[in-house]
Amino acid sequence: MTTPLAEVLDGQHAADLRKAARALLKHPLLLARGRYADEFRLVRRHAPELREWFDRNTGWSLQVDAETARLRKIPGVLTDPTHPAREASRGTAPFTRRRYVLLCLALAALERGEAQIALGRLADQIVLDAADPRLAATGIEFALERRDERLDLAAVVRLLLDLGVLRRVAGEEEAYVSGAGDVLYDVERRVLAGLLASRRGPSTVHVETLDDRLAELVAETALDSDELRFRAMRHSLTRRLLDDPVLYYDDLTDAELGYLTRQRGFLTARITELTGLVAEVRAEGMAMVDPDDDLTDVRMPEQGTHGHVTLLLAEHLAGAGRPVTLDELALRVRELAAQHGSFWSKSAREPGMETELVEQAVARLTALGLASRTPDAIAARPALARYAVGETVIREPGFAPMPPQRKATS
Repeated sequence: MTTPLAEVLDGQHAADLRKAARALLKHPLLLARGRYADEFRLVRRHAPELREWFDRNTGWSLQVDAETARLRKIPGVLTDPTHPAREASRGTAPFTRRRYVLLCLALAALERGEAQIALGRLADQIVLDAADPRLAATGIEFALERRDERLDLAAVVRLLLDLGVLRRVAGEEEAYVSGAGDVLYDVERRVLAGLLASRRGPSTVHVETLDDRLAELVAETALDSDELRFRAMRHSLTRRLLDDPVLYYDDLTDAELGYLTRQRGFLTARITELTGLVAEVRAEGMAMVDPDDDLTDVRMPEQGTHGHVTLLLAEHLAGAGRPVTLDELALRVRELAAQHGSFWSKSAREPGMETELVEQAVARLTALGLASRTPDAIAARPALARYAVGETVIREPGFAPMPPQRKATS
């Protein structure tokens, strides 16, 4: 018979394991120092159980040592562009293609470099590497002489600082951008070595298209038996349930839908047991909802002008009953500004700002799986029905009128 003390200890163990798992889902790279040091210690304490769970259910490997914990996540959908890297502590501007290329070149230079490096020296090495004719043939060139190029490099460096790859020793990036000074960094080589999350080195991939290259980077061994094919589907579906705000059935293959139909209870129970996420199942799909509203990188509703505009446009799209063009949404924002502008920031009320407000709202709605975007219009997806008002309030089958609280990690 279990004693009260044993029950308390078991409950504390389960709570700590859940906290550690959620920490890894929010921050797949944790360091022994810094603001997530407590979460790192918890992950290290429960590393064997976490490693076994993620390996069995997602195919993600977990590496833990005295300084770092790295969950090597592979997305369930490789081509989802809705959660780009963003400059740390500098607003919400997403990384551009140029910044991604700069990031890769910077990592390559740091890998070859010493334990310390100056930003100016890093820039010089990037310029040399960028002179490769194969890179120039893609239309990407870096001289790092213009201010906008230096701003891009500073954004990349701030991301590396946030990840813990670099530690600032002296100086500020603003001085480098303005040409008034330089910055010195320590290079954390152990953190740097753990960044790449792929099953093979990029240099070993020789296919041409981006989609094929992404698939090759994370390709598993040949799925030549039913057991291996079922395992691959379990991994893919669990990844999507953990990472994506909504899993729509019409996005699945027939085989994946059949497997999910048979194994839904098992998959969701395992996720709930580890993370505390709760399954919401509807006719069009399902979502793992976070009652704590913590496992998310994109929130809705959200405070502030952009959050308010997004919510109002969600109501408009949910009630439109058809795809809506960006011009129509911009017109709607102008109308909304007349009604609600007194509650918005001054800059949001300026003429022409409706285009930017619409873009940010659409980016949020697509990232949460609430809308889909075509070159010409924005279309509501079923889960957006929870934001309908008045006579258009949800009609079954559909998703219940409660805000989606789930979009795990970057």
